[in-house]
Amino acid sequence: MILDKNSAKKTAELLLQINAIKLKPESPFTWASGWQSPIYCDNRIILSYPQIRNFVREEMAKQVETLYGKPDVIAGVATGAIGIGILVAEALGLPFIYVRPEPKSHGRQNQVEGHLESGQNIVVIEDLISTGKSSLNAVNALKDAGANVKGMVAIFTYGFKVATDNFKNAEVALHTLSDYEHLIQQASDTNYIKEENLQTLMQWKTNPSQWKP
Repeated sequence: MILDKNSAKKTAELLLQINAIKLKPESPFTWASGWQSPIYCDNRIILSYPQIRNFVREEMAKQVETLYGKPDVIAGVATGAIGIGILVAEALGLPFIYVRPEPKSHGRQNQVEGHLESGQNIVVIEDLISTGKSSLNAVNALKDAGANVKGMVAIFTYGFKVATDNFKNAEVALHTLSDYEHLIQQASDTNYIKEENLQTLMQWKTNPSQWKP
């Protein structure tokens, strides 16, 4: 869910500006899942641009406070959201932890890294939502460790129905700075994409796993 439309528009503009998100309907990408896609997102690039990094940090921190007040701890999802999660925690003056995809196979075999006490209120920071599977895996790890997960704030979502259903079924609140609809609108308004490519981009969104160029 988008909390602030102006922030969603500005976030989309900045992500396109630094190529954190690329749109290539005429020459699609192949995701790790094997899906063909006219869009590719790598929000880790944000960290290399101080002004944009600061914008994202402040907007995410503002949304965390608006939605949840001040939690006890901020948690980032490894690896993509560790950097931005630390920045949000710093902006709010809060402790930070991060969650691995699975427990380490050695040492203390931690999945949650950092100091977490049972019953603490947590807001999870994520960089990108596709199906939501890895994000909710992190939420489950935090709950297993005794955390009270208040919700998740992410930079961007493709807005897939499967993700909406997964978060709803898990009863986890999700808000994002921007989403696919705002991105496509911004790309169209600024002539980042050609008018004839709009239909292709919208068709992909309706059935991304089966879409072919």
